[in-house]
Amino acid sequence: MNNHNLSKKREILSYTAAFIFILLMVATAVHFADRELILPEIAAMAVAIFAFREQSWMRQPEKIFILPSLTAIIGFSLNFLEIPHGMKLVAVLILMLILMYSFKYSLPPALATGFLPIVSQAHSFSFLASILSTTAVLMVSVYIFRLNKGSDRKSTIDSRTLLLYFGIMVTWVAIATVLGYGQMAIIPPIAVVTYESLSMKMYSIKIALKQIAVLFLSASIGVFFFLTVNNWLIVSVADLLFMYLLLKLFKMHVPAVYAFPFLAFILPKEVISALPFAALAMSIFSFGIILIYRQYADKMISKISDLK
Repeated sequence: MNNHNLSKKREILSYTAAFIFILLMVATAVHFADRELILPEIAAMAVAIFAFREQSWMRQPEKIFILPSLTAIIGFSLNFLEIPHGMKLVAVLILMLILMYSFKYSLPPALATGFLPIVSQAHSFSFLASILSTTAVLMVSVYIFRLNKGSDRKSTIDSRTLLLYFGIMVTWVAIATVLGYGQMAIIPPIAVVTYESLSMKMYSIKIALKQIAVLFLSASIGVFFFLTVNNWLIVSVADLLFMYLLLKLFKMHVPAVYAFPFLAFILPKEVISALPFAALAMSIFSFGIILIYRQYADKMISKISDLK
């Protein structure tokens, strides 16, 4: 991320562009009375691209359109199958990881857009129309405004990361299903942050705790505003401002935080109030496993270095 290189004026303009983009998405959903037009991960992508200038997400701008669109189509198609919810999640996970490995390119938000139609029970083709149009706008914006200027197009993908990610997600789906919380087995923003955390060069308990805190708080704030304010545009403005302040308070850049509040707009009503606690549980499990793995991996690397 290199938004620290932006002047204050350009930073303000960048956030403004991202927020306007998100509000237009919500306004379109309100106008057509169609909640499936609201895409939480697109909110995260807009902030990451316009404001954070997340170079790792923009190495190959065409993939901003291609990968999320393909994973969304996969998840949307699987949603029509008469199979258990948990099996749909595992199936879309396998297909998405195969897709990313085939492209030799990882775009974490594409994981969320694949899980999203299953989690939100999307069945309207307006969902796909929204994915295709919003990702196309983001892709074109990167090209027009040269937001990826200086970034390297080269990309590699680590099969070990994919396997470990698969293990974490499948294990959590199994645990949540056994405990009777299958509907909340996968929470897309946490699924994205989990993948990103596996790819971090340095990962510590401090980072994990801060991630857990901001994700839990963002979910809590989003659910609070959604349940107490009866105007989606007002809720959206409040959510965006509070997410901005939350990340400034924790001194973090976590695009997924901006996705969380908008999950409340599209989740089945019966699970909305449980979102913060489900997010907390999945965060603790996922980041805890990553901490254990990283400690083990670091020790192994040290031993190998000592042998040399």
